Amino acid sequence: MATRRGREPGSAETLRRYWSKGGKGNATIRWGTPGDWTRCNRALSKYMGARAKGYCQRLHRRNTGAYTGSRANVGKRR
Repeated sequence: MATRRGREPGSAETLRRYWSKGGKGNATIRWGTPGDWTRCNRALSKYMGARAKGYCQRLHRRNTGAYTGSRANVGKRR
């Protein structure tokens, strides 16, 4: 039985959606608010170790439209 790419349980896209939109992970991180990257890093480092920093950076860009160090980052503390 063939499944569409990214739709298999445990696939990378399923995890991205869980931590991005509509999942409990999104409620935990609260993208676009101050400290969102830190919350992401703390939550994902349990599963990914040091790789969580880069993964959270990519998730931050995907969900907010800007990287954490960018001036365009709306959740950046001033």
